[in-house]
Formats: sequence, structure tokens, C-alpha cells
Amino acid sequence: MAMPKTTETECELSAVIAKYKEDISWTAELDFPVDIYDKSDSPAHGAIKLPNIGRESHTYLTHIVRNYPQFCDYTVFLQGSPFFHLEENAGPRELLKLIHLTISKSVPFKGLAWFKSRCDRLGRPHHMDDPAKKGKWPGWGKDIPVGEAFERLFRKEAPKEFLASAMTGNFIVRKDRILTRPLEFYQNALAIIENDPHDESNTGHAFERLWQIIFNGNSRLNP
Repeated sequence: MAMPKTTETECELSAVIAKYKEDISWTAELDFPVDIYDKSDSPAHGAIKLPNIGRESHTYLTHIVRNYPQFCDYTVFLQGSPFFHLEENAGPRELLKLIHLTISKSVPFKGLAWFKSRCDRLGRPHHMDDPAKKGKWPGWGKDIPVGEAFERLFRKEAPKEFLASAMTGNFIVRKDRILTRPLEFYQNALAIIENDPHDESNTGHAFERLWQIIFNGNSRLNP
């Protein structure tokens, strides 16, 4: 359930949940405010309704654009069912422990999955042609335009390799890292996602491999 926004001075931590048809009852165990963005046909009570486009990247960027610059000290961005990507047998309790540990150490950005991935400008190696997922989205079988998305975001030549530390779309980021990029940056990022609404070009997958750069705190990257 979406909870009322708090003021900057009393808001240490909040979460953004990108929901479709997942069971989000686990969010009741979180000990901080939660904004649930629901893209299903039957939104959860109190959730913020969004069109079903752009994967979780659309949800996260919508939240940032709508709330800029009023963020908590930390924001956790989570898929509706994040536990598959966390440590084995992890649940809400383990997730909470990891989040609070990250804050206690003043870590500015952290991917919450147990793994990282190195890829090239086309997102390789990847598993976009996994037979088990054939037909689940229009971009199945295609490469991931990581380099192209980077260049559209930052208007600079993309590096040859990327080390993606939040490629599952589950991460925590400190407020100052969000504010390193101006509002116009996030508006452009949202437009990039909206121009590929059904992920036919795998733009949403590209953003999964770019969050650590978007929130790396390097203002010299700003276009």
C-alpha cells in the first residue's frame, strides 16, 4: 500500500515497488514507507496505477521524475517479487537486514542481487534467446542495446564493457546520487523507455545494465 510521503527531514528511507501481477503481501513486513506502482488490470488498494509499459525501468523513472528533488535519504527500488535474485532462501527479513546494513555503512549505491555481470555494448553474454522465454516479450532473441542507451543518456561514446551491479533491477541508492543528474536527465531517460514501450528493442533490459552508471555520482558524465 502506498503510504503518505514524509518531509525531507524525517524521511530516512522509502521503497518503490514495481508491481504487475506479483503477490506483494511481503511488503507489509518492511519497516519504512512504500510506494507501490501497479501495472496490472486490478491495481492493489492504495497503489499508484501506471500503464503496463517499459518494465520496471519505466516505474522507477516515473517515480524519480514525479518526485524530483524530494527524496528520502535512501530509496530502495524493487521488483514486485525480488527474492529470486537475492541470496538463496532470502525473504523479507534478509532483505531488510541487507538494506539497513547498507545504510549503516553509508554505501551510496548497491545492487541487491547476489551477483554482478560483465557485458559488452550489445549486452553479451546474455540469455535473451532462452527457449523457455520465447514469445514472452517482443525483444526475445535480440541483443541488448546497452551501448546505444548509454550514448542516448549521456551523449558520449559508450565504453566497450560494462560491469552491471544491479542488472536485476533491485537496488538501493542514496539521495545525493539521484540528484547528481538533473531532472532533465531523468525526463530524457523516461522518454527513451517510453519510445520502446513493449521492450521490442530490449531498452528496459539495457537500463538494468546501466543503473550503476546512472547513479555513480560522476557529474562530469552529465550531458
